[in-house]
Amino acid sequence: MAPRLNAALAVVAVVLIALSLWRLEGQTADLAIERFDVDGTPATLFRPAAAPAGPLVLIAHGFAGSQQLMQPLAIALARGGFTAVTFDYLGHGRNPHPLTGDVREPDGATLSLIRQMEAVAAESLRRARAAGTEASDYALLGHSMASDIVVRYAKTHEAVAAVVAVSMFSPEVEAARPPNLLIVVGEWEPRLLQEGWRALALAFPDADALERTYGAVADGSARRLVAADGVEHIGVLFSQEAMRESVAWLDQAFDGVAAGGLPPEQAAVNRGLWIVLLLLGAVLLARPLASRLPALGGEPLGANLTWRQFWPGAVGPAVLTPLLLAPAPTDFLPVLVGDYLALHFLVYGALTGAWLYWLRRRRLERQPVRPIPSVKLLAVALAASLYALLAVGAPADRYVTNFQLSDLRGSLMLAMVGGVLVFYLADEWLTRGGEAPRGAYWITKLLFLLSLGGAVAIDPSELFFILILVPVIVPVFLIYGLLSRWTYLRTRHPVPGAIASALAVGWAIGVTFPVLSG
Repeated sequence: MAPRLNAALAVVAVVLIALSLWRLEGQTADLAIERFDVDGTPATLFRPAAAPAGPLVLIAHGFAGSQQLMQPLAIALARGGFTAVTFDYLGHGRNPHPLTGDVREPDGATLSLIRQMEAVAAESLRRARAAGTEASDYALLGHSMASDIVVRYAKTHEAVAAVVAVSMFSPEVEAARPPNLLIVVGEWEPRLLQEGWRALALAFPDADALERTYGAVADGSARRLVAADGVEHIGVLFSQEAMRESVAWLDQAFDGVAAGGLPPEQAAVNRGLWIVLLLLGAVLLARPLASRLPALGGEPLGANLTWRQFWPGAVGPAVLTPLLLAPAPTDFLPVLVGDYLALHFLVYGALTGAWLYWLRRRRLERQPVRPIPSVKLLAVALAASLYALLAVGAPADRYVTNFQLSDLRGSLMLAMVGGVLVFYLADEWLTRGGEAPRGAYWITKLLFLLSLGGAVAIDPSELFFILILVPVIVPVFLIYGLLSRWTYLRTRHPVPGAIASALAVGWAIGVTFPVLSG
């Protein structure tokens, strides 16, 4: 890329980053934000800065989430006049305590999470009253896994006046409980939309319309089902429609007592767009910065395969890995399915490496050989890794989900980065070279995701939660794939990009998994 084009791209990237930060920070400019903890549980309170605190809404994230993921709804509710509190569940985000109990049993992890919510609710109510709220009751909002938790919680706590269940799946919904239930699902969540219709029909068998309120808010019998346009399981949290519906529903539930709040249309924030533009700016900036890296040689290194040589090395590991790991244990690390995912990366990469070794032994691989000082190579890899971790990780941690490492995740992080490193070293070599098949890099990532799907199909009871993490893995592959390509175009060596991708991808997945105990 010409120097002028590099400079222009750098300017565009910096403008995108600055504009996005300005808009994101501006969305909370009129809010008072207070961070506190409850027996180690990190929590954040959002409320209008220039008005008394409104009724409390306790907001709970889903499996493998964190309180940052619930910020859009918390900000919208606070702008609407409510006191919104987010927190990290046990074993999630920055919570220093693991989640105890079996996550598949209602009397296991579910009971632990309900008890945690009781403690957080009590402290949040105390702080809301100190800030001026006059409401004695409060509302709950839960996403995905937490939708079931808040439904169960509300059934046994009379002070809960209303519930917002986002992407809900809960067998505990009854005709009359929980009170004043709003169900919000993404338009692209057909199975959860069916679950929403089922829950609605328990109280109103003849219900046949979306976005229509059935029953009466005054006696707690109100029910409403909303399908947010154009979003899925994670996108629904950033949907302005979901925000508007949540603010309007709770405003009705509390009879409009949220003081000083904006109407639902103005309370909703377009947070998702600016987060995407911020991350896009960070990725685009990597291109001109990569041009400043030292070149590590002349002819591009890599397997330099033909399509005929490439396909067995790409398809074989995708098919064989889930079959080989079918009998493998999935409980040797204190995380749910994280240990299996680390093994999947490791075995997948080892099979790819075995194919490359076989090709080399048969002298079918045209590979340039040149000595490269290891210190220089490692220095380039370190620079690429730091950018991948900080430039993307810092904004992700502030605006999307937890990206910080905790003491609980040490063993998981080592296992994950180790497995991912084997995968990326083999994959980068397989897909690179001066005459490498065009698009090979993205083909292998798609095949890896399909391979994970095959593993879930073989053992859905143990590995189902991997599917929940796919929305995390896909953008991680895309973002770090671009950073890796630009690093390779400059250095002409697969190793720096492989190391940077392995550290970044392993880190991103490692900080996402909930940590279990018992």
